[in-house]
Amino acid sequence: MRTRRTVAVAVLVMLAGCASTPEEASGTLEEIATKAECAPDVQTDAAELRQAKCATDDGTYVLTTFATDRGQREWLNQAKDYGGSYLVGRKWTVSGDSGTVEKVRERLGGQVETTEPHGSHPSQSPHASHSAGHH
Repeated sequence: MRTRRTVAVAVLVMLAGCASTPEEASGTLEEIATKAECAPDVQTDAAELRQAKCATDDGTYVLTTFATDRGQREWLNQAKDYGGSYLVGRKWTVSGDSGTVEKVRERLGGQVETTEPHGSHPSQSPHASHSAGHH
């Protein structure tokens, strides 16, 4: 009986693993965009990063790839000052509203990071910090 129980638990663990997010995407901006089912509209094509706008059935978001892990972390630290939802993979991010980011995660994997805007004052509207510009 103990063997059947162990096998049953192992099967449940494997099934639970299948229901989780996919293996994290990697590759060029175009390769990741393909996995995300996006036709990328490249906005920035620089040595440090490449950035494209994606408009899909999931919503509109920005896909950014980075030359280095450090460059990605520095970009994320600055971007998070504005608040928002970010899907983070190795050397890539997706930024958009939380619902869109969660849907894209189903195809790309990665970890969701959500932050509140920094530096807002009670007298400001919640969207005032976004008027100054966003990455």
